[in-house]
Amino acid sequence: MNDISRKILWADDEVDLLRPHIRFLEQKGYIVTPVPNGEDALAELARERYDVLLLDEMMPGLGGLETLARIKSQGLELPVILITKSEEETLMDEAIGKRITDYLIKPVNPSQVFLACKRVFDSQRIQDGQRARDYVGEMQRWQTMDIKRLDWQGWVDLAVDVARWDVGLDGAPESGLQQAHLDFRRSLNIDFGRFIEDRYPGWVSRAAKGAGDRPTLSTDIVARAVVPHLQAGRNVSLVVIDCMRLDQWFTLEPLLSDWFDIDRDYYCSILPTATPYSRNAIFSGLLPAQLKAQHPDKWAENSNDERTKNRFEREFLEAQLERLQVRLMKGLKYIKVHDNEEAANVRRQVHSMANLSLVAMVFNFLDILAHGRSESELVQELAPDEAAFRAVMKAWFTHSPLYEVFQALSQTDGVVVVTTDHGAVLGRRAALVHGNRDTSTNLRYKFGLNLNTDPKQAIIIRKPMEYQLPDDGVNKNYVLAREDYYFVYPTRFHEFEGRYRGSLQHGGVSVEEMILPLMTLRPKGRA
Repeated sequence: MNDISRKILWADDEVDLLRPHIRFLEQKGYIVTPVPNGEDALAELARERYDVLLLDEMMPGLGGLETLARIKSQGLELPVILITKSEEETLMDEAIGKRITDYLIKPVNPSQVFLACKRVFDSQRIQDGQRARDYVGEMQRWQTMDIKRLDWQGWVDLAVDVARWDVGLDGAPESGLQQAHLDFRRSLNIDFGRFIEDRYPGWVSRAAKGAGDRPTLSTDIVARAVVPHLQAGRNVSLVVIDCMRLDQWFTLEPLLSDWFDIDRDYYCSILPTATPYSRNAIFSGLLPAQLKAQHPDKWAENSNDERTKNRFEREFLEAQLERLQVRLMKGLKYIKVHDNEEAANVRRQVHSMANLSLVAMVFNFLDILAHGRSESELVQELAPDEAAFRAVMKAWFTHSPLYEVFQALSQTDGVVVVTTDHGAVLGRRAALVHGNRDTSTNLRYKFGLNLNTDPKQAIIIRKPMEYQLPDDGVNKNYVLAREDYYFVYPTRFHEFEGRYRGSLQHGGVSVEEMILPLMTLRPKGRA
């Protein structure tokens, strides 16, 4: 990026005295926006992207250090040059602890300000170049891997590396680098689909027999990630953020790392990667066929009401804990959150719930946002691609009651287990599917009678019980979209192809939908 296109935000209550400095910077080709206080600086950063912030340490209202703290808590990432009248070492230590890039001692002349900004921009160019070299080296390593021979742990390691680079390349000036990464990520799903088709039936058949030589599945989360803490006498908060991908978690994780020590683990979503199956599996500990057999009155696969399909999660959780012989001496609370008002109510209750043995919370915002992206032109404009979606998600999170819920949980003595029920993939290609009028309407998976589609574009399940899916009778089958395909019927094909191209969908087989975070958060400074 050329220095001429650089944008500088300058927060100082003595704006009139800065005019000569601003003119000097503008003559150097920079674009300078002055604001008189920290509140206005934060508002401007929420509206516009800047390359550096010049921040006066002494301002009325929100001072420089308080503004720095707010910038960090909101996950805003930009270089900050602190300008101060004080040379006290304690002030500098505090400022550096809040991760300033540089500082200047008043009075400053225009050349000093210019050189400080130039140092920042030169450093960014060096970092951008190093990032490109690092990525090329990583890409070369990936290309030497025999991906077709990866086992589950190999796929997890690769998925984590790729997702971290998803986040690491956000905002990178090298558009060619970003495109190369996107192309590589898409190509992975060709082999991943074959891997799942080959291994998954064995995993779930052994799961039914209690064998342990398989990945952690949705059905294992409570038993493996929650129950051991309960048995050790720790209170647990289980937070399920619906439809959260690995790259999205890695976007949020730095915002929580100051409050928690984080133990990272990963698991495999069951199929289909859709809420009625995957989230019910988390709370029940049962695969779909088992769930229908044991709770036939609560199985609602054919319901048109999406909320009905997951209305019994508390009952499923209680039944699973009883089956695992876990007694909750201090009680259980289950909360499902669909909007900010409900989330704010949870925030108010956090400390009163801190003494309960287990609190299970489901937050649906990301799933709503993902589906809303395909239905709302405004959301599409805000999040035209996956990088922009991560930015929107991060902005929502830092201003949400959920962020405050985590902050409150960091003040308790309990353990927080954070996970999701499934991820999502950006649909780019339409796949024709043929079926009768009773076929389900989902875009990435379908079930019905005598369904048919191209096996290169979908996994066709002729015998549902091989995948531990309910078999309601002769000729019922499931189809699960591979890679980035989504299902469209032959009638009105072009209309629906255009409507859903570029939408975030789930239910099928992809790295993004199936390899998911399972994180254990322990409040810092507590036993």
